[in-house]
Amino acid sequence: MATVAYYTEEGLLKLKEELHQLRTVERQTVIKAIAEARDKGDLSENAEYDAAKDAQGLLEVRINKLEEVISNARLVDMSQLDISKVSILTTVKIKNLKNNAEMKYTLVAENEADLKSGKISIDSPIGKGLVGRKVGDKVDVTVPAGIIPFQIMEISI
Repeated sequence: MATVAYYTEEGLLKLKEELHQLRTVERQTVIKAIAEARDKGDLSENAEYDAAKDAQGLLEVRINKLEEVISNARLVDMSQLDISKVSILTTVKIKNLKNNAEMKYTLVAENEADLKSGKISIDSPIGKGLVGRKVGDKVDVTVPAGIIPFQIMEISI
């Protein structure tokens, strides 16, 4: 069963642009590489041909996966977001109760996650631990390094 994922308009556009690039540019590059390798003679001992065919197979798998992701993608209507609790596309300011460090993250779909820009996946351990919580809630989040206690300081868009 296909998984429905929620995206911002910007995130969905990026996926569609990547799919377009794969279909129009990358596919043509692979086809050209196969043709060039084929022109070099005996295909049974032609490593270039085998490599080009493998690349074609991997590319088609990527294209199919991206088509599936896009077909199951749903846009989130920012005007309908409820900021009384943590949900996808909300920005949450949390405090690590072990070291008093404060962090601010926006919860996004896995494909849009980018820690450098403060976007974490809603499916990450921290994302899962925060979803549905309200300002003031304390939550213990299990991460690979152990359990970290957080307090939700603020929720915004």
